[in-house]
Amino acid sequence: MIKYINIFFAYLIAPVIGFYLGFFYNDPINTIDRISEANLPSNQLEEMVGKIDQELLKSHNNVKETSDEVKKILDIANDKNKDYEYQKNLIERLTKTSEQQAKKADLVLEQVLSNLLGEPIAIHKGTNSTIKVYTLIEAGYRGYMAKIRPHNSNALKLVLADDKIVSDGETTSEAAKRTGAILAINGGGFWRTQEGKIAPLGITVVDGKIKTFYSSPKLSFVGFNDGGQLIGGKFTSEKEIVDNKILQGSSFVPILLQDGKKVEIPSDWANTKHPRTIVGNFSNGELLFIVIDGRREGWSSGVTLEEVQDKLLSFKVKDAFNLDGGGSSTFYYDGKVLNKPSDGKERPVSSNLIVLP
Repeated sequence: MIKYINIFFAYLIAPVIGFYLGFFYNDPINTIDRISEANLPSNQLEEMVGKIDQELLKSHNNVKETSDEVKKILDIANDKNKDYEYQKNLIERLTKTSEQQAKKADLVLEQVLSNLLGEPIAIHKGTNSTIKVYTLIEAGYRGYMAKIRPHNSNALKLVLADDKIVSDGETTSEAAKRTGAILAINGGGFWRTQEGKIAPLGITVVDGKIKTFYSSPKLSFVGFNDGGQLIGGKFTSEKEIVDNKILQGSSFVPILLQDGKKVEIPSDWANTKHPRTIVGNFSNGELLFIVIDGRREGWSSGVTLEEVQDKLLSFKVKDAFNLDGGGSSTFYYDGKVLNKPSDGKERPVSSNLIVLP
């Protein structure tokens, strides 16, 4: 701001400098001396001296007027500088207040989770992400939850099996180890081709590139934008994906929560217990991955989506989406699978969500 005012002032003061240069190079007093030496008649001499006096007086008035204008400009510049400093200080105060409120919200969330789940069983603090892992132990089911804070757009990625749209599939642990991930869960749904291969359902986005796109009134899309924020719902055009700056994402069904409110569960999905894989976010923008085991007597019978909704609301979750479940549900962390997949082993899937350390 000061730089621009100085440049503006320099342009305004230039004429004054020019006047003084002209004045010193064309000194009126020296001119009078030269006229006297020319022995002009007295009446001509008086007339010329009078004109010179008028020019001197005029020049003095011009300098005074210019000086007054310069003073006004300096006063305006000073006011502008004060206004700039005021706005700068105001923004700094607002930013500090916002940061303090965010810290308070984080502390409240940590307290809620601590009261409901106890202390995390693992904590990771890395360049790309900060992760806290919790166990879920309720009457009738068991599982794991990760609370994730991405530090950059590289933290979270959707990985296609062997980086191919059509493949033989890849287990969650294989995808994690191949990519160097510290955390991974299975991704969206998939279908089987006539050749026995598998391919992802609906919309698939990897590193900002749309790999597959076909919309369905039943399928919902779960994506993450370039700021690491969760963006999901019904997308009907590729332009929506681009406009929302989505870098990673896959499809399944149904939507569980939107803006902290339950979304009605489709009748063919309601009130049935299965293993589940869920992705969501908290009100502070942090993400959560949840995998709940099922179909294993004596260990975990699974959970209904209605039960999941209630549990998520108790965690103060804002938005949540159901991903592929059943035998696909897998929770990998720091080199090993923590949950017990219902097939007795990991199932090769079409896509996995990974978090880099």
